[in-house]
Amino acid sequence: MDLKQKKRLIWQLPFLVLLIVGTILIIRQQQNMPYQKCSGPIFGTIYNITYQYDEDLQKELVEKMNEVDRALSMFNEKSVISKINKGEHNIPKSTEGDMFVEVYELAQKISVDTDGAFDITVAPLVNAWGFGFKNGDMPTEEQVDSMLQFIGYEKVSYFTERGGRGINKRDPRVMLDCSAIAKGYGVDVVARLLREKGIKNYLVEIGGEISTSGISEKRLPWKIGVTKPSEDAAEGGGELQTIINVTDKCMATSGNYRNFYYKGGRRYAHTIDPKTGHPVQHNILSATVLANQCALADAYATSFMVMGLDGAKKILEKHPDLMAYLIYDDHGKTGVWYSPSMKDKILK
Repeated sequence: MDLKQKKRLIWQLPFLVLLIVGTILIIRQQQNMPYQKCSGPIFGTIYNITYQYDEDLQKELVEKMNEVDRALSMFNEKSVISKINKGEHNIPKSTEGDMFVEVYELAQKISVDTDGAFDITVAPLVNAWGFGFKNGDMPTEEQVDSMLQFIGYEKVSYFTERGGRGINKRDPRVMLDCSAIAKGYGVDVVARLLREKGIKNYLVEIGGEISTSGISEKRLPWKIGVTKPSEDAAEGGGELQTIINVTDKCMATSGNYRNFYYKGGRRYAHTIDPKTGHPVQHNILSATVLANQCALADAYATSFMVMGLDGAKKILEKHPDLMAYLIYDDHGKTGVWYSPSMKDKILK
């Protein structure tokens, strides 16, 4: 080593030391930063949020979720979607209006991709079958056919003109219901806010739909259990089917074992096929989907319940960014199929 190189090394050493010391201090600061936790009611269910930060952000997080509620809740008479269902066409230029458009366009895209298995106009059929079972009076074939006239994602369209925007319906009886994607979207909105704050370690869960990043308070990857389909599971009990590493992913689960009816000794699924107007008769009991967006995971989990095992596999072949863990009825026994790319994420 010549004299010139030695001098250069001497000058570089202080910077290297500062870099190492700075890195150590940052790591220690991150390790010492507390994990905040908050929970409460939202969207007719419960939210649970854990994040590593030096401030309590619950007020901001709740306001974000309330914005989603004001955009997509059918139970909020003043929400954007409720006003559209009442006959209004225009979508306001507001945060809530932007949220509605974002979810509407994503829902329509998934409807096309799944050939209508996912459809945000199916609510009247869901209600008719649900109330029918509860009242002991299932809808007749004539009633189903009548409702099918105003069911179908292609019967609504989004327009922009003269600086405004809105929704057109081919039939005024068309009703929009984003409940099969709204919780997942709410999770995405909360996760987005946390990332904007520079938060790298978090878990956001709303009614079972989940988004995670980084590591947990125990300095371990985030692990989520998938419940084994059973009647106990429908009542909140039951054992776990598997445990999945969902770090830096979003996850949603849809399952007919959670909501079903018995009539005449026959079991009917809660999931309605938008094309036939009847409860699905496929053999999937539970569909767990992992994706980069929770809204996507939420919507595709519902779609797979409608499409069945073979249909779900075809969609997954087209979308390598999606992963699924499907539990199905294999002639009275429980069968499991999962995406090959999910193999390393299954911990049990």
